[in-house]
Amino acid sequence: MQDEERVASPCVRNCCLDEQNVCMGCHRTLEEIVRWSTGPPSEQHEIVARSRARAAQRLARSRDT
Repeated sequence: MQDEERVASPCVRNCCLDEQNVCMGCHRTLEEIVRWSTGPPSEQHEIVARSRARAAQRLARSRDT
């Protein structure tokens, strides 16, 4: 991925925040959602990486229960 290009939003139009203010659809924090449109592509890449990690953690927790 090239850092110069804008990153497609990970939003899946399933916006619902959990008790930690993390979207249950895209797994971004409320702060990350707010900063998305003004952040540089490098920050957007970081946000996507963190949101994917949160999604994987949530899936692993749900499998354990």
